[in-house]
Amino acid sequence: MDLLLDAVCVVDVQGRFVFVSAAGERIFGYPPEEMIGRPMIDFVFHEDRERTLQAVGEIVKGVAFPHFENRYVRKNGERVHLMWSASWSEAHQVRVAVARDVSELKRAEALRSALYAMSEAAHAAENLDALFLRIHQIVAGLLPAGGFCVALYDAAQDALSFPYHVDEHESAQASNLPAASALSAEVIRSGKALRVSPDATAHTMSWLGVPLATQRGIIGSVAVQSHHAAAGYGPRDVELLQFVSTQIATAIERKQMEMSLLHSARHDSLTDLPNRELFHDRLQAALLLAGRNETRLALLYLDLDRFKQVNDTLGHPVGDLLLQETARRLRQCVRDSDTVGRVGGDEFLVLLNGIPLQKHAMAIAEKIRIALDEPFALAGHLVHVAPSIGIALYPEHGDDYRQLIRSADAAMYAAKKAGGNRFVMSAGAGALNEAGDG
Repeated sequence: MDLLLDAVCVVDVQGRFVFVSAAGERIFGYPPEEMIGRPMIDFVFHEDRERTLQAVGEIVKGVAFPHFENRYVRKNGERVHLMWSASWSEAHQVRVAVARDVSELKRAEALRSALYAMSEAAHAAENLDALFLRIHQIVAGLLPAGGFCVALYDAAQDALSFPYHVDEHESAQASNLPAASALSAEVIRSGKALRVSPDATAHTMSWLGVPLATQRGIIGSVAVQSHHAAAGYGPRDVELLQFVSTQIATAIERKQMEMSLLHSARHDSLTDLPNRELFHDRLQAALLLAGRNETRLALLYLDLDRFKQVNDTLGHPVGDLLLQETARRLRQCVRDSDTVGRVGGDEFLVLLNGIPLQKHAMAIAEKIRIALDEPFALAGHLVHVAPSIGIALYPEHGDDYRQLIRSADAAMYAAKKAGGNRFVMSAGAGALNEAGDG
């Protein structure tokens, strides 16, 4: 029996080892005498214990388990994948099982699957948040990753961000363990893997981080952590995470490029506001939602009075600064759920969702008028402009986005014709409402 490469184990009815063959030391890392008398379940990886105990219950009932797989924890803390063949001896009241180490096979299979899944995720994920979640799931299939963190480094701004951070024990205190941000920063600074073991702290948390390297340099780091003392990360875990980090970095870089191109295609390059195409999409979606929920919305169409004069006298660079500052003030006047878009030249559209009454739209229009009527300090010049604002309401002034835009546009021209620096409600409302010219 001791000549076999597989380990032969005998476990009594209390679940304790009574015999382990010589191969057990190679597989489990413990000499047989250190395992005999101890509960079998203590050696099983914590995530597999419940499933293992369920299998034990079936074996005791006489059910054959010729190919049961689980993971054990070696004496050095590494995990080993085992394939068991086990049966119950009713006469001797023991389980007899043969364990085969299939770690290398499982590792190779897991890596192949992970690399394929990473590539697929880079194309299928709708955004970076979805990609990070999928990467977490993939890595968790390779090594303990109850805690998972992605840190991204912006070299131009010398800034570190954490777009994805999950802790399996949010309430866990680790006062004497360096913060994840400090650990990640060290990984990125050094360009090397960093491993923190439970022995290094008074807590049972292990942490492993590796840099995310691309052809243009290190773009961040990825880290896993576990609060289980038995799940300390070993050299093979470092090697594994370093290997998949290359795929993770490629996937992130590809998705960042896709998101950047998509953003550029649908946003105004000067103000970074949604452009005409994106604004129309959002307006159509808002109209569908408002129609389904029987709610109202408002559309504001505004144009800057005296903008051409600014361009002609102070030059286009100052005009560009004026448009950028106008965009900033507009965003400050509305809620996060609203949308501000630039649709050309000095023309802007503002979508106000969930506006219950006409007076609410008028109040926001007046707020915008006051904000844009304030002087702009631009490149050493004090610039004065004012807005002409047209307001259209759904459903009163249009039941599709084209009609609603036309109504707001017509009201804006009415405001401009009346002298500017005012708002006008669409004529479809049956009355004309104006704000004073300040």
